[in-house]
Amino acid sequence: MRLLIHICLPYLITGRLHSDAVAHAQTLVHQEAVISAEWRLVQSTRSGPEPRRHGVYAEQMEHKEKRKKDKDASKGDRVTLKKEIGLLSACAIIIGNIIGSGIFISPKGVLEHAGSVGLSLIVWVLGGGICALGSLCYAELGVTIPKSGGDYSYVTEIFGGLVGFLLLWSAVLIMYPTTLAVIALTFSNYVLQPAFQNCLPPFIATRLLATICILFLTWVNCSSVRWATRIQDVFTVGKLLALALIIVVGLVQICRGYYDALRPSVAFEFSGDPSVGEIALAFLQASFAYSGWNFLNYVTEEVVEPRKNLPRAIYVSIPLVTLVYTMTNIAYFSSMTPQELLASNAVAVTFGEKLLGMFSWVMPISVALSTFGGINGYLFTSSRLCFSGAREGHLPYLLAMIHLKNCTPIPALLVCCTATILILCIGETHNLINYVSFINYLSYGVTIAGLLYLRKTRPNLHRPIKVSVLVPIAYLIFWAVLLCFSLYSEPVVCGLGMVIMLTGVPVYFLGVHWKNKPKWIYTAVEKVTYMGQKICYVVFPQEDPSETEPLTSSKGD
Repeated sequence: MRLLIHICLPYLITGRLHSDAVAHAQTLVHQEAVISAEWRLVQSTRSGPEPRRHGVYAEQMEHKEKRKKDKDASKGDRVTLKKEIGLLSACAIIIGNIIGSGIFISPKGVLEHAGSVGLSLIVWVLGGGICALGSLCYAELGVTIPKSGGDYSYVTEIFGGLVGFLLLWSAVLIMYPTTLAVIALTFSNYVLQPAFQNCLPPFIATRLLATICILFLTWVNCSSVRWATRIQDVFTVGKLLALALIIVVGLVQICRGYYDALRPSVAFEFSGDPSVGEIALAFLQASFAYSGWNFLNYVTEEVVEPRKNLPRAIYVSIPLVTLVYTMTNIAYFSSMTPQELLASNAVAVTFGEKLLGMFSWVMPISVALSTFGGINGYLFTSSRLCFSGAREGHLPYLLAMIHLKNCTPIPALLVCCTATILILCIGETHNLINYVSFINYLSYGVTIAGLLYLRKTRPNLHRPIKVSVLVPIAYLIFWAVLLCFSLYSEPVVCGLGMVIMLTGVPVYFLGVHWKNKPKWIYTAVEKVTYMGQKICYVVFPQEDPSETEPLTSSKGD
């Protein structure tokens, strides 16, 4: 039959009989005969007849197995964000993002606003406790709404597009580029400090080195998710070793009797009259050092088994960081007076020069490596925020695309890199920290308030983790007190932060809410998107709804 088809089909189309068609058809039939003979030979050598399935159930099972094989085969070929973050890498992301430059520059600001050694240590401990309360709330949100994007995704889901866009706007415009710039400047200052021991490093040199560092790590994150997570793992271990060195040397000093600044009678001697506003600013400085505790929620879709590994990573990382931070500050005060710490531009370097002697060069290198890992972690997570915002339609769709082969969000990474480089030359470090910390705390409070609102409006929503209602309430009370006194003490800084956030309102209504734009705007956007796709070699990721829908299913909703 197949021979007749191959011979006659050309005749029916062209009206002529080709000898080539006859020869080709004969060859096909011969090949089929050989394959059939080989199959009969294999069947005859088997020990017994192959069991056969009968009936409708057998057909359903065969169809199910076929679909499973097709799904498994296509899963690895899909262009999508890959689940390559296990428990160890998840802990490294949290610890690596928290321990960046903060512990090396914030002790000066915390002590300055707290006014005494004892109160500054209390601020560090309480800051870790508040961070733990917030992380418990984020653990519940992360497994209830398993989307990448963190605060932005949760607020958008709970309160709608406008509130989510305002958080996204302030984060992309000021919060994360500023944090990256501060960490990069700290990196360059510590690298250059040994070469300029008696003066500050040149302005151009610090900015140039910081820019080179950001460009290099952007290239790494564009090239491979696995490379980025491996760098995060290695440098997280490195920064913990650097802090362990400080803690061990400090404990040795305490054992030798050098703890005058830590005696209760001395530790609570205030340099001036303490005020609630100053204490609130001390908490803001400490909160900068603890910022990053929620960053694993930005990459939820890339975490292996997020319902298990997300809360586990939080439970391991937050207490560890709080312990390390408190012990590090105790170590600082074992070798430096409060006046020496306030006068130091690089606290860890001054610590090393006083206690390590000829090995003092170890400290600036260790701190530089620590901040290098922090830059990598912030780039990795903040780019996912841009990616999530574009996927929701709040940013240009080009930012929601990933590389065809590497499966990395290259356009979003380039936007984060460019914004950071632009802001590198703006502002003084400690003012930037106050600025960013206020916006950070504002976004945290709105998100955790959303947790309570979601419990009231959707009580039957499936929640694999459900914390006590006292946890978000306690966090929100502290949050409200801190923000009020921050507004009272620094009205200009906090007011400018609010103004920047509110500038997103007209942008939202013009760029997102307004659907019937002139045709030439859509044409221009399409051309830019197409050009960006060709330059970056990116496409929209292929989503698998089965990976997220079961997690957000309701019971009785």
